[in-house]
Amino acid sequence: MVNYDKLDDLLNIVKTYIHSEDSIERITKAYERAYALHDGQFRKSGEPYIIHPLNVACILATLHVGPDTIMAGLLHDVVEDTPITKEELAQEFGEDIAEIVDGVTKVGQLKFTSFEQKQSTNHQHMLIAMARDIRVVLVKLADRLHNIRTLGSLRPDKRERIAKETLEIYAPLAHKLGIFKIKAELEDTCLKYVEPTYYNKIANKIQNDDSVRMQNVDHTINEIDEILKENNLKDYKIKGRIKNIYSIYKKMKNQNKEFEDIYDILAIRIIVNTIGECYQVLGLIHAQYTPVAKRFKDYIAVPKPNMYQSLHTTVISNDGFTFEVQIRTVEMDQIAELGVAAHWAYKEGAVYSKEKEQFEIAQKLKWYGDLLNLSEEEKNADSKEYVDEVKEDLLGQTVYVYTPNGEVLDLPSGATTIDFAYRIHTNIGNTTVGAIVNNRIVPLDYELKNGDIISIRTNKNSFGPSENWLKIAKTSNAKRKIKSFLNKQNRDVLIAHGKQMVEEEFRNNKVFNYELDDDFAKETFSKNNINSLEDIYLEVAKSNLSAKTVFLKYMDDGDSVKRFAEESIKKQIEKNQKILTTNSETGVVVEGLTNPLVKLGSCCNPIPGDPIIGYVTKGYGIVVHHCNCKNAQTFAKERIIELNWATNITRKYPVSIKIEATSNMNLLVEIMNTVSLSNMSILAIHANTNNNLETMVKLKVLTSDLVELEKMILNLKKVKYIFNIERDNL
Repeated sequence: MVNYDKLDDLLNIVKTYIHSEDSIERITKAYERAYALHDGQFRKSGEPYIIHPLNVACILATLHVGPDTIMAGLLHDVVEDTPITKEELAQEFGEDIAEIVDGVTKVGQLKFTSFEQKQSTNHQHMLIAMARDIRVVLVKLADRLHNIRTLGSLRPDKRERIAKETLEIYAPLAHKLGIFKIKAELEDTCLKYVEPTYYNKIANKIQNDDSVRMQNVDHTINEIDEILKENNLKDYKIKGRIKNIYSIYKKMKNQNKEFEDIYDILAIRIIVNTIGECYQVLGLIHAQYTPVAKRFKDYIAVPKPNMYQSLHTTVISNDGFTFEVQIRTVEMDQIAELGVAAHWAYKEGAVYSKEKEQFEIAQKLKWYGDLLNLSEEEKNADSKEYVDEVKEDLLGQTVYVYTPNGEVLDLPSGATTIDFAYRIHTNIGNTTVGAIVNNRIVPLDYELKNGDIISIRTNKNSFGPSENWLKIAKTSNAKRKIKSFLNKQNRDVLIAHGKQMVEEEFRNNKVFNYELDDDFAKETFSKNNINSLEDIYLEVAKSNLSAKTVFLKYMDDGDSVKRFAEESIKKQIEKNQKILTTNSETGVVVEGLTNPLVKLGSCCNPIPGDPIIGYVTKGYGIVVHHCNCKNAQTFAKERIIELNWATNITRKYPVSIKIEATSNMNLLVEIMNTVSLSNMSILAIHANTNNNLETMVKLKVLTSDLVELEKMILNLKKVKYIFNIERDNL
């Protein structure tokens, strides 16, 4: 294990690719400043603290990062651990370096309710800062790598905790960035502390795998060398490598195999000059050795999300050994080792533009572009939820699927069509009513597979996602957006119910001309964290506040008493209206008419709470329609009149809804049970099933008003077979 202890160690690495005297002087100045600031501080190992930032800078230099990043590595702990501030650092070394240091500064000085929250917040700061400037994560990875190298000086319990955290957060980040050399060391070193038995077993097996395999690899390399020479290839390199211990461990655990049963522990890598030569070499390898079926992968044509490109094939040697061959160009090999750092490799004399390079890297790393968007949406999100989302959606295993236009999207393994819909756009997700995968209708809980072509069916009039979708969705992104929709929808229903309860309280006390507003809410209930009229209705519906209290508080106000007195003056004026309201058979009031001939339209079945209009017919009186009734579009405007619902309706109304669902023998039983539990009666129910095994149910029920209907619909949406519900003829 490499450990650097003096400035010359860093400068010797830096000078291999940075030759500017000014840059060398600036790096030296940063080291001397860090040395002075950390003077008198020591690590748990007993070493002077400066050894840590020096090693972080050396690790960064091996990635060929620019001078600013190296300087940030040297200074990355000074704002947290020494008296210097970010502003002073910016004044001394420039805003760019201060921003990087700020991005990697720990937030240990903040107060947290639990250690878990502290870790989540630290990670959130890192990830959001990374979205602003990806150099931040390079410094964090270098910082973590040196800490892992020196874990031996910590208590066993602390070692194991840090190692687990590294395997969970930092090693996957290194993998996503394609920095294999850091990823492999993080994984292998952490495994030694998390699973020491497995680690020692595999390490001993590799060490004692005495050369039968190694001899075969050496022999095969010589054979391949002769083949390439015979076919006039030049300037190529061939080398053998052993998979890192953690990769072998994962295969043994995931596939339940012993060390001896894993055939691709050894790999042969062939590095050529051009992409054409890559495919030429592949043909020569397959001509010489027997390829293993289904073990060929073309990452040149379809690169991995971390920019990795190579041809992979597994073949059987002439001696009967199975081994993997990787074929790539020199540039691909550099990216495979350094990942995103290869793109950021410092080029002296090049015009530096942080914004341009950020854009270029986001274009190459699709998942990084997603992180940019995610960080903008989630700056104020709960920190643990944010980190869980990044871990799950960006750092986990992925599947690659296609939109109908041929765009490739990567989603976490196990993602469903709902996750796909929300990945495209929130509105697409909220209006999803079905999905077609590879020209076949599938249920919404269909688990996506590599290569699937997915088309989402939407309906802008759908009632949106149901609570059952939370069980189907796998990504935190989709779950978060579904919860947001449901919270808003449930809030709207509760507000309507609370309003109804308050209005009923005022009616029961014979107060009809009153005005509740936000000012009344703030003045009366602000100490209860109620600051708007909607808040009042919401708390009343939740039984946190009684409608009686609202009434009494309102009547206790001087202006309200005056308004109450005016009620008696207007009592006679409103008497006829009140009688009309009570006696109206339809529950509809026609202003200026005491006993009009009114009937409800059977086409749209309007119910109290619906916006309504009246249509004056010849010989049939006034027909009441929902404002969105399809038939209303053809009405003559001069025959349309305004109508209102009465205020204390006691009758029930028929209403028709359409339900779309996946066919199931229990579907109708579930629907009838749900309607019954909602205290509503079924007037008619009819179901048809098409060739795509989708069932259309037409349901007519009796309901008191729109609030009661919406509650029933919310309950119906919890039935797992149902994917769309809407009112009929609207």
